[in-house]
Amino acid sequence: MVLGYPINELIWLALLILAGGVVTGFLAGLFGVGGGGVIVPILYEVFRFMDVPADLRMQLCVGTSLAIIVPTTLRSYSAHQKKGAVIPGLLRLWTPAALAGILIGAAAASFAPAVVFKIAFVTFCALMATKMLAGTNRWNIGTELPGRVVLSFYGFAMGALSSLVGVSGGGFSTAILTLYGQPIHRAVATSAGLGVPITIAGTIGYIIAGWPHMGELPPLSLGFVSLPGFVLMAPVASFMTTYGVRLAHGLSRRSLEVAFACFLLLVGTRFLISLF
Repeated sequence: MVLGYPINELIWLALLILAGGVVTGFLAGLFGVGGGGVIVPILYEVFRFMDVPADLRMQLCVGTSLAIIVPTTLRSYSAHQKKGAVIPGLLRLWTPAALAGILIGAAAASFAPAVVFKIAFVTFCALMATKMLAGTNRWNIGTELPGRVVLSFYGFAMGALSSLVGVSGGGFSTAILTLYGQPIHRAVATSAGLGVPITIAGTIGYIIAGWPHMGELPPLSLGFVSLPGFVLMAPVASFMTTYGVRLAHGLSRRSLEVAFACFLLLVGTRFLISLF
């Protein structure tokens, strides 16, 4: 027994977390996303086994997921930046707007029905996946990026939506950039950078939010962040990011578009299932 749990059960849970880290890191490099859609379901099962109270379980999953994503997005962004794929100056404009959106989104989530945001997210994923699979530019809003005001609005919206549905924002920002005619490789690279401030701010927020519940959370938790979960998954996810980046820049534009469209459909389906 370790911390009150059977050793053989803990070994299987650890292997599950490590496998999730492999998938998460690869997706982060390939698509510029955080991988929360993979991490959260795995952690949910782990924390269910550990008898974490149901009313605190999801918060612990999301908080730990955001903490794991921080080094992953940093490594992904750095790798894409070395290849010169990041759109210059856009992250400096988007970051403060996204952080403001996170605050508003977190406040809205406390009283707005979650089903509304899930439906909006599923619809968004379906439309963007259809556009990319069709391989047409007729859906594009423009051929170049809009002005600072419109871009700031997009940054704000992405921060708000990210905090509401528990993702890093990479899927949103990649889709928006492609709607303005940006090459998919540049969109993925820039989206990886946007995930850095979003996940850092989210992690800090969940640590603070979990302080009043420390007595109800598993051992070695820092607020709503499980340190064992972070230590097990984060290094593996960060290591695998490089391989995802290599594949992203090795694929043709069309191949990466189709792969990203399939990713959107899978994530959208996951949220759709959660509605029932």
